[in-house]
Amino acid sequence: METKNVKAFGAAASDAPLKEMNIERRKITPKDIEIEILFCGVCHSDLHTAHNDWGGTIYPVVPGHEIVGKVTKVGNDVTKLKVGDLAAVGCIVDSCRECDSCKHDLEQYCLNGFTGTYNAPDKHLGIQTFGGYSEKIVVDEHFVLKVPKNLNLPAVAPLLCAGITTWSPLRHWNVGKGSKLAVVGLGGLGHMAIKLAKGLGAEVTLFSRTPGKTQDAKDLGADEVIISTDAEQMKSVQGKFDLIIDTVPYVHDVNPYVSTLNINGTLVLVGYLGDLNPMLNSVPMILGRKSVAGSVIGGIAETQELLDFCGKHNIVSEIEIIKIQDINTAYERMLKSDVRYRFVIDMASLKK
Repeated sequence: METKNVKAFGAAASDAPLKEMNIERRKITPKDIEIEILFCGVCHSDLHTAHNDWGGTIYPVVPGHEIVGKVTKVGNDVTKLKVGDLAAVGCIVDSCRECDSCKHDLEQYCLNGFTGTYNAPDKHLGIQTFGGYSEKIVVDEHFVLKVPKNLNLPAVAPLLCAGITTWSPLRHWNVGKGSKLAVVGLGGLGHMAIKLAKGLGAEVTLFSRTPGKTQDAKDLGADEVIISTDAEQMKSVQGKFDLIIDTVPYVHDVNPYVSTLNINGTLVLVGYLGDLNPMLNSVPMILGRKSVAGSVIGGIAETQELLDFCGKHNIVSEIEIIKIQDINTAYERMLKSDVRYRFVIDMASLKK
């Protein structure tokens, strides 16, 4: 297959800083769309993959799966978008499209494994996929999304991961008017969960360990803030919530939150991957038919639904725009939670 060189920013090893490099992109096939990347969000998954925190990183690695840009070329069979249109790419660039999950628009749960936007087997080139810290990307039209024109484009980027990660459980558990929802943690995921849940008409509470985030949470739309280390405040919301979205990305005790669920309530984990310690106390679960569940991103149709909803309600992420040359500093700041609430790279800086 014919390829061409494009500029990118990536890491050559787990202990190496990200720096400029050249990568190969395929030339478009009949069903492909080529996108000039204008902005790319920075996700914690980018950092973990670059540092090989989860194992399995293939180097060189070019992170980035919150991509927005402009269509520069389309294949002969493409009908979804045309040259000049705004376009977006999230965490998935391919899947088997034949399994039961794919047939039900659940590509994120592809039974044969979806193809991630970076560090996944590239079916076309026989190497790993490279992500959005680059000039351009070529993606099959099925996995390309349309961007509402009224939204602030750089602030759209985090919707492709942080947004859909919280939107999918909101939709699966039918959150809407009258729903009582809580969010654990106010970060890249948590602030999107608050905005989206309010957009759906829910009553929203934030659980936080930090009293200093109270006003910020209310500015984002939270109706109430409960300090999770305050026993009296936690007691005041026992049995209240229909759904809790837990965005905390590290090991923590979920038992105190399970007790705040209503009968048939669910706590859904979207932030942490791995073993949870201490173990779950099954008593409140059994006596109240309460559940602890997990959820990951969303399928293509659901992600398009999210973007359309955000366009209608003018919802975007709270961001700080950086140059690609500052990505290593941004990673250091992310480890300290020193960002409100998502970094977005202006990819024009790669051309300088």
